[in-house]
Amino acid sequence: MDLKQAIRARRAVRSYTRQVVQEQDLHRLLDAAVRAPNARNEQPWSFAIVQNRDLLQRYSDLTKARLCADGAAESPARRALLHNPRFDLFYGAGTLIVICGRVDDEYAEADCWLAAENLMLTACDLGLGSCPVGSAAAVLNSVQVKAELDIPRDFAAIAPIVVGYPDAEVSLPTPRAAPRILSFRR
Repeated sequence: MDLKQAIRARRAVRSYTRQVVQEQDLHRLLDAAVRAPNARNEQPWSFAIVQNRDLLQRYSDLTKARLCADGAAESPARRALLHNPRFDLFYGAGTLIVICGRVDDEYAEADCWLAAENLMLTACDLGLGSCPVGSAAAVLNSVQVKAELDIPRDFAAIAPIVVGYPDAEVSLPTPRAAPRILSFRR
């Protein structure tokens, strides 16, 4: 798949089989991620990988509870979804890759999201689905979860990405508006 195909084919997949991503493919994803552009060549990223179903379920449940407590469930439909015990915030994916960045690097957040895009495009190229789940970052940054995942105190979970094998046919592309150019001075 060439880059243009990958950009157009990549989707946020929200239904996965229970199969975990194999280690060789994880290494391909991480190798692509660390090739992202980054400020001052600081390369602020590190990775935590979760393939333990019990942990994934617990982190999903903790995140849903936190979102409800924080008032993030404004609409009745969203509230019902977050209160549904069968709703999995990670969509059944068997692999969660948490891209973490150094907290003392002012550009780490942008750099980690650039790494995430490389990872997601590579996942598409490998026939894998992916979906960023940014709402899980607060729970992943809790003292308890950071300790469970061996995330050092001087790092923060920035870009949680689920990766796996799509359970159904990947959806058609969503329509995109033409680029909105605010300024173009010559």
